[in-house]
Amino acid sequence: MRSATHGYLGPAGTFTHQALLSLGDLPGEARPYPSVPAALHAVRSGEVGSVLVPIENSVEGGVSATLDALTYGDPLQISAEVVIAVQFDLYVRPGTELSQVRSVVSHPHAIAQCRGWLDAHLPDAVVTEGGSTAAAAVAVAAPGSRFDAAICAPVAGVSQGLVAAATSIADNAGAQTRFVLVGPPGPLPPRTGADKTTLVCFLRVDRSGALLEILEQFATRGVNLCRIESRPTRTTLGSYCFSIDAEGHLDDARLAEAVMGLHRVCSEVVFLGSYPRADGLTPTVAEGQGDEDYTEAAAWLARLRHPERA
Repeated sequence: MRSATHGYLGPAGTFTHQALLSLGDLPGEARPYPSVPAALHAVRSGEVGSVLVPIENSVEGGVSATLDALTYGDPLQISAEVVIAVQFDLYVRPGTELSQVRSVVSHPHAIAQCRGWLDAHLPDAVVTEGGSTAAAAVAVAAPGSRFDAAICAPVAGVSQGLVAAATSIADNAGAQTRFVLVGPPGPLPPRTGADKTTLVCFLRVDRSGALLEILEQFATRGVNLCRIESRPTRTTLGSYCFSIDAEGHLDDARLAEAVMGLHRVCSEVVFLGSYPRADGLTPTVAEGQGDEDYTEAAAWLARLRHPERA
């Protein structure tokens, strides 16, 4: 029997933890994992019922570790998404001045989002990549730490007894991170009219126009894409698959037709779920692309095939 426990990319105090708490009262405990692959393995093994992991950032784009871990291995399914605003501060041990900071540690995405501020205010500091922003705060607070400062969320810095030497240091004040709740395959969440579908497409043959053929499956059916990214297939250099978020639900006729088209033209399609959009935006459905249009077209074709039944 699968556990009711929910996992997340830890440790406690990460933005992922914050995003998980925003989902409300989930049954069971919340269990942190040290990496995205470890969190997704916990779902595949049945150790937890679901996990929340970051998948996309408005500044840095897709989270490679998540995209790849979702694509390969036993099937998984996304059932929900969460989007939160990201605020980064620079936390130090009490008594440390900004002018004394010589070494900084944080998650790679956090460092990238604060690169302009670091170059302007701490140009000589050695910046080290760590596993998470919360782990960076733990590292700075540790006795004898080799790090002077951590880029992290306020909740992580304060929980470790650190103080802010600088606040709101992200280069993009409107930065957001998107997280997905991932579990084993099962029934899809009911469509809401404001949904998103995630899948990965593998080219049948690497040739001129192969990507266009994939995109045409969506375009000719009026399906807008929210995200498309290429990822290595782990086979040969230059071989890529495409991770895609599309507007709509698998129960929408236009998206179902597009997915069937992908199945025809791709060597493999990894379906990762249809789920409600966090922003609640409803897509604009072009004329001729509504469910009723596909139903009428199917009925018309049936009459052509069997006029005696009309």
